[in-house]
Amino acid sequence: MPVPVGWPALKNARLWLAVALTTAVPVVTACNNSGGDTATGKELFTQRCGACHVLNDAGTKGVTGPNLDYAFLQSIRDGLGRSTIEGVVLKQIHLPEGGQMPADLVKGKDADSVAAYVASAVGKPPAAAGGGSASTGGGTGKANAQNVVDNPADPTGQLAYKYKSLTAKPGKVTLESTNDSSVPHDISLQGGPQGKQVSGGQTSRIVVNLKPGSYTFYCSVPGHEQAGMKGTLSVK
Repeated sequence: MPVPVGWPALKNARLWLAVALTTAVPVVTACNNSGGDTATGKELFTQRCGACHVLNDAGTKGVTGPNLDYAFLQSIRDGLGRSTIEGVVLKQIHLPEGGQMPADLVKGKDADSVAAYVASAVGKPPAAAGGGSASTGGGTGKANAQNVVDNPADPTGQLAYKYKSLTAKPGKVTLESTNDSSVPHDISLQGGPQGKQVSGGQTSRIVVNLKPGSYTFYCSVPGHEQAGMKGTLSVK
């Protein structure tokens, strides 16, 4: 669930939860059986909220808003039902505290789905909740004989590439990133060029002449680089 940049009163995740709970009662009854689709909710959360929030199951690493796993952890231990959490989340989507975040950033069934997903996922480690990707962010992607480096985006929609580091030879270098998820991504180099944003099995590609040195590659979709979708290309 999105939280605006520069909302200092909500840097304390428990304060955010306390504020939300005081206003959640009218919504809780209505959304206990919202019928929200958690798969759709995960996709929407990753797209719209992951740049701000940490949520283990979604693999998001945002730093602006509260860590949602932590925000609800003690309440879950104290017996707060997940249907109640769903109501809290939905309330914050419709009537965000602080007046800086746009209300209804996701609407209708989409809001129900995000609330249902967050409620089902908070406080669970990635393996238990079905999220995460063991292959994401490990190892080094190496150029092939044609000096083409392939660095796929995470297929589950997490804001991550398969590799955090890439290597290539000097000269004409091609960077490619195939994205099997429905969350749009690209592959770009700081200082240019930028690849085309793609999804659904398409490939983002850039071709650039590079001298020996270190370069930063990243996804230029707003919020994705900040959430950790970047790495280092070593040309040597």
